[in-house]
Amino acid sequence: MGKADTVMIVGAGPAGLEAARTVADLGKRAMLIETKDQLGGTPYASYASLTPDLQETEHAMEHMLDAVRNNPAVDVRLNTRVVKSEGKLGAFHVTLESSNGVQSVEEVGAIVVATGFQHFDPGRETQMYGYYEYDDVITLVDAEKMFKEGKIVRPSTGLPPERVAFIQCVGSRDRQIGNKYCSKVCCGIASKQSIEIKRMLPNAKVFIFYIDMRMYGFWEDQIYWKAQEEYKVNYIRGIVTEIIRKGDKLLIKGEDTTMGRPMEVLMDLVILSVGMEPSKGTVEMSRIFQIPREDHGFLQVVGGPLDTVSTPVSGIFVAGAAAGPKDIEDSVSMGAAAAAKAVGILNRLALEV
Repeated sequence: MGKADTVMIVGAGPAGLEAARTVADLGKRAMLIETKDQLGGTPYASYASLTPDLQETEHAMEHMLDAVRNNPAVDVRLNTRVVKSEGKLGAFHVTLESSNGVQSVEEVGAIVVATGFQHFDPGRETQMYGYYEYDDVITLVDAEKMFKEGKIVRPSTGLPPERVAFIQCVGSRDRQIGNKYCSKVCCGIASKQSIEIKRMLPNAKVFIFYIDMRMYGFWEDQIYWKAQEEYKVNYIRGIVTEIIRKGDKLLIKGEDTTMGRPMEVLMDLVILSVGMEPSKGTVEMSRIFQIPREDHGFLQVVGGPLDTVSTPVSGIFVAGAAAGPKDIEDSVSMGAAAAAKAVGILNRLALEV
């Protein structure tokens, strides 16, 4: 099989893993590039369980990893990054660099970029949430790390919290900081985590402060109503303007927008529902492969809702959150679609030759 029959996939999260497997299933060779030392991407590294069904992440994703690890048609390159690209469809010359500085040039026919996202840094939000100031203000990701250890505690004391608050849309739907989009999954993840907290601490009071709850598809029934009706999670439509320390607790100040009145409540633990931003790898791949970025900073696609994976660069496709906020279901679907289009365009190229 020639180099023109090889598809390079950059990023080994759910989208990249599915793209690599699909390329191999369709009879081409996949070269999977990952900067870290393990497969699985952000979900595998950061999430204890998946939304909405609370499957353990490592167990749920293991079949995806095995399909790539044990596949002779997939060439996995860990601790490797793309540093340069030249050429065109059918003959891209991509320079790779390993973590020890060794470079190689690989010729591939097509490319799928699946470099994902990074979580919003809540320290940028003018510090009104006190993320770097108060130990007991954490993020969804910090909470998932605790869940991996089978617990949820106040970092300041190591003791279980009696009152927990989630604050939604931190780094999303915010024109002031420039993130003028909904990150799509944060409402669902907060609801999933609220259920997990109540399972571990049945007597804890859990509150979710939101602008609008955005539960698309089946999540409405699977986690939103389940959290309220079965686990008695309190959803409060309100805007949080400040968090300050009061004694050994955190005082949340804001407005209850349903009642139209000021709000002050004491909490033991505050969890910030941080949104998605383009990852450093996504920004770098935009530069290296000359892929334009859309208004929100993610990689641009040319087909809108009817073609979610084709970039303006012929032979280069995008999958997953590199193209905008996505859940794992979207990412895996896009990985397969991008792989199919990459293989299809190489097949058409071979027929023309």
